Amino acid sequence: MRVTVFGAGYVGLVTGAVLAALDHQVTVIEVVKEKIVLVRQGKAPIYEHGLEAMLRRVLAANRFTITEDAGAAVESADVIFIAVGTPPLESGEADLQYVRQAALAIGAGLRSGPAKVIVNKATVPIGSANLVEVWIEDGYGGKPPRDSYTVASNPEFLREGTAIYDTLYPDRIVLGADQPWALERLKTLYQPILDQSFQPPDEVPRPEGLTRVPLVETDRISAEMIKYAANAFLATKISFANEIANICERVGAEVTEVTRGIGLDRRIGGHFLQAGVGWGGSCFGKDLAALIYTSEQYGYRPQLLHSTVTVNRDQRHRVVTRLQEALKTIKGRRIAVWGLAFKPNTDDLRDAPALTVISELLRLGARIQVYDPVALATLRRDYPELDVVYAPSALDALDGAEALTLLTEWQEFAEVPLARVAERLARPVVVDGRNLWHPAAAAEAGIRYYGIGRS
Repeated sequence: MRVTVFGAGYVGLVTGAVLAALDHQVTVIEVVKEKIVLVRQGKAPIYEHGLEAMLRRVLAANRFTITEDAGAAVESADVIFIAVGTPPLESGEADLQYVRQAALAIGAGLRSGPAKVIVNKATVPIGSANLVEVWIEDGYGGKPPRDSYTVASNPEFLREGTAIYDTLYPDRIVLGADQPWALERLKTLYQPILDQSFQPPDEVPRPEGLTRVPLVETDRISAEMIKYAANAFLATKISFANEIANICERVGAEVTEVTRGIGLDRRIGGHFLQAGVGWGGSCFGKDLAALIYTSEQYGYRPQLLHSTVTVNRDQRHRVVTRLQEALKTIKGRRIAVWGLAFKPNTDDLRDAPALTVISELLRLGARIQVYDPVALATLRRDYPELDVVYAPSALDALDGAEALTLLTEWQEFAEVPLARVAERLARPVVVDGRNLWHPAAAAEAGIRYYGIGRS
């Protein structure tokens, strides 16, 4: 099929590259010229495993283009994805200005070509499909012919760092549409993924035993709600684990044993029960804020969701409290920070817990030495006001520091011998914000170890 994707961010670029790899003809619309130049060279503007290799292949096969000119790409398209950013406003409401711009451009291009399925792929507020229809009419200059288009919802469930894997081998595909022909077209688009009939790329192999992906067909509003409900539940599960961790510290229990024990219950499951410094990134906080805003617009106060946000906010300060327990006075102390990105295998710093911890430590008068395998350049670019020392390696960040705090559980950090950590620190103090190490191993290395949910 001929596919047009608005937006070359995590969702848009990965979606476009994967669909092109599945033999569809894809055009990505992007307004940032620097991104266009990079992608045309086969370089990804984001850090994502396997993406550059896939981009190079689909570019060489002439199945993928990127441009800032939406006109021809809209006119010829069978399916159009809106995958632009929807950042939160101060109220918590999603900012839909970029969705509106895309919808206006789509409306202007509906003069000719095949009937189009226009898909909200980015996370948009519940009921946004109706709003996109209004903006398409604005772009068209009136009501387009009834059979020229329909708006559908196909929410994404991608994890940064594994976005291609999650697109090719998803837990489910959710399609929300009010027109049967739109559902049929989207099912055809995704058929190679649904029945796993494609040849998997070498860099992202198919998991053993996967032969079929579940399909959820529903209405547009329910599809939009599925996305928000899924992220709200996952964020709540993490905050629950951290609430239990804080109780464990006080009663003398070991949180990793507690969560392992409850996670073996099939009704609960072990995923997203890792206690630590809390969740971050571009999805959970934004989506919770939008769902809370929508709920309260309709006269309902979602108390559990409010508590989920509060627990997560407070959890970031737990790392600072642990450092104060170990060092007493923070002012003038040199503290090493391992990990900046909100999770491993990405350079994304959006709502990263490390930013909160670093800012609080700087406010308390500490001197901070930071290292992250991929996110140092992002910190320099996006947060030049932070007065920190950038270390060239994990061990170099320890020199002269009186404590190490780990905030992102990169595999590189797990491979550093704890004895080396103890040798390089001025004081052998470690605050493990992700419970990466075992307390017994730290004690054997002579380290004063402070975890989360560990007494």
